Amino acid sequence: MATITKRGKKWRVTVSTSKFGDNARISKTFEEKEDAKKWALESELAKNIGINLKSRNQIFAVYFENWVKNVKKNDVRETTYQNYLHVIPIVKNLFKETKISQLDDLLVQSKIDEYAENHSRKTTMEVLLKIRTALHYAYAHGLLATDFGTLVKTRGKEAEKKNIALSITDMKILRSYLLRSHRNDFEIMVLLALETGARRGELLGLRPEYLEENAILIRESISPTSKDTELKTKKSRRRVTINKEVYDLVKTVQVKENGYIFDPDGFQQSAKLRRLLNRLGLAQTTFHGLRDTHASFLFSNDKIGIDYISQRLGHSNIQTTQNYYLTLMPEKKHQQDADALDFLNSLSE
Repeated sequence: MATITKRGKKWRVTVSTSKFGDNARISKTFEEKEDAKKWALESELAKNIGINLKSRNQIFAVYFENWVKNVKKNDVRETTYQNYLHVIPIVKNLFKETKISQLDDLLVQSKIDEYAENHSRKTTMEVLLKIRTALHYAYAHGLLATDFGTLVKTRGKEAEKKNIALSITDMKILRSYLLRSHRNDFEIMVLLALETGARRGELLGLRPEYLEENAILIRESISPTSKDTELKTKKSRRRVTINKEVYDLVKTVQVKENGYIFDPDGFQQSAKLRRLLNRLGLAQTTFHGLRDTHASFLFSNDKIGIDYISQRLGHSNIQTTQNYYLTLMPEKKHQQDADALDFLNSLSE
């Protein structure tokens, strides 16, 4: 049983870390006796359902770092592991000396809200998901009484979307320029991104043997944060058709010493694309926005099914395609607005 003793004006609680009794004990001091009683009761209840009180006294940030380096390292791809490593200093800064025994949904929520004040909702969610996974692992190993991680919500600021699909008009101008007046290998890579909807890493992972006369084979992906060339998902491994004119241009690119067709060039593709679009007087988007443009253009054709588009983009399932790429081209939206109004007007005829 827990013991409560008065020391001066404070109250000290001492609890055995095992429900069977052992020499290992933890203690905590409180200003008020009621708080001491409450902590003693909570500790005894936790101990009786198998919670490891001694391990709960670990600093959460230290536990998180050890969990990432000793558990997640063997569970995830190298690129994903690098993302986990990036979160370690964030957790250290947010939680500082907070112990596992002090964690609950309200405290973790306050830390996530603090982080969200200066970060986008998407970035905050990526951090929270990793913290949730660590909390779930701690719960499964008897360090937490409840698996409260799912109660913590992401707020954060909605970041302005940068991967904006080009209009059909701008897409045609860009494509025509790239086919007829391209200046370098990078601009051929832009054309291939526009024609295939392939991810940047997938295009950088192209080798001569992955090039067919009417298609490219997606087999590798090059990342700026890892030497791992494994594709994002199993469905990412695919064959994407291209027309012969594009094939002929890609064949003109001299293969680099490392065996790949395109040079990563410091992974500055979006910056270089921005300068190209400025020069042509076109709307701005990122390199990934070329993938959005390709997908949106296909969606604008009612004859092309979503299942085909999903396979072409290398999505793991159709739901992913619906969630991220069902944004209509501006011209298509205007046309559908007109069609909808005509349809509604027909009701009064």
